[in-house]
Amino acid sequence: MQPIQGATARPPGEPSSPLSAAGELPLSTQQRTVLERLITRIVAQSLQQSAEVWAGLKHDLGLKGETPLLSRHFPAAEQNLNQRLSLAQTTHATRQVIQQLSDLLPQGNNRQAVSDYIRQQFGQTALGQLTPEQLKSVLTLLQNNQLAIPQPQQRPATDRPLLPAEHNSLNKQVARLAATTGESGKLIWQSMLELSGVKSGELIPAKHFTLLTTWLQARQTLSHQSAPTLHTIQAALKQPLEAGEWKEITDYSQQRFQAAPQTLLTTAQVLDILNQVFLKRAERLPVKHEVLNPQPIFNPIWAPFIEPLKAVSARPAMALTALIVVMIVLWIAI
Repeated sequence: MQPIQGATARPPGEPSSPLSAAGELPLSTQQRTVLERLITRIVAQSLQQSAEVWAGLKHDLGLKGETPLLSRHFPAAEQNLNQRLSLAQTTHATRQVIQQLSDLLPQGNNRQAVSDYIRQQFGQTALGQLTPEQLKSVLTLLQNNQLAIPQPQQRPATDRPLLPAEHNSLNKQVARLAATTGESGKLIWQSMLELSGVKSGELIPAKHFTLLTTWLQARQTLSHQSAPTLHTIQAALKQPLEAGEWKEITDYSQQRFQAAPQTLLTTAQVLDILNQVFLKRAERLPVKHEVLNPQPIFNPIWAPFIEPLKAVSARPAMALTALIVVMIVLWIAI
């Protein structure tokens, strides 16, 4: 029989050491108080409940739900909760920055100014793709009126807006996603506007309808996944990634999250990757050129006679008759 992992094998009948026996005792009052205070701070900074944090802690420590924490688990438990607290504080601070930005964006041309700035500075088109530090820098510039107000841009005439039926289809999908995830439908629409590169109040180009449908359906599918990876995202896409797209997304995930295809991803990371898929595919959309029917700037005085002359010239006998009639008319006039 193999010894229990982490324990030192001892001869049968020999009593356990005092240190080993102490480690098998339940958490002391002081230890439990330390952990409970950390969990209270995590709950205050996040949307989780206390029971969820306890369950997540036991899962990370490899303990079953009914297994009590022992004194020997305390160091690892404290470290785990400190990491969770740090992440919760960062996430909470980021949410506050995004909320402040959301309050400022509708004012004047702020939305277009921010969109142009993050595209030029960070190569992104959606606020959700920025790091916390980048978000703070954008907020500071916006609060200090240091972002240039862009000049109005003309949208190509070929980018027709969504038809009412297409808009209704997206609206139903947004409602289903909001009901599943608890996210505000307004925020989902805002993300779609930012991905499509349009300002609030503008209509989304119809060329993005298929991409947005894929984006919404993938989010809906992945919201039910407890352990999403890049492979899970690939399976959730109605139009799977091609070989070139897969390489781009895996490279992006490795550089941004140090995540391999089999690495478990957070909800925020999944959304970031889906946004990247949308943006990269949107860049490859073919440019439609409007078919023009050029008209002359002015019509010459003989324009009404051109078509009849063409018809007459196609029939020699008729042409000869017409020529004789013209000569007679000219002779009489003279």
